[in-house]
Amino acid sequence: MATNVDVKKTKKDNNMGLLRKFSRKMKQSGVLRKKRSLRYFDRVVSDFRKKSEKLTKLDLKKNYEKKEKMGTLKPRKRR
Repeated sequence: MATNVDVKKTKKDNNMGLLRKFSRKMKQSGVLRKKRSLRYFDRVVSDFRKKSEKLTKLDLKKNYEKKEKMGTLKPRKRR
């Protein structure tokens, strides 16, 4: 999305007036508001991905519990 805001300087405008004119045009265009709203946007995770991640976690948990029962787990180092 490339929207340019053009502000032309007339003979009567000084620098502050030109800056105010630019700020007003930016607010009216809505470019800044749109960009700020997209700043922290997170995509929605698909149902298939959620399901596959959950199945993977369940499989890992099952394997861990099996190893724990068999006593084949290595002792974890404490920090």
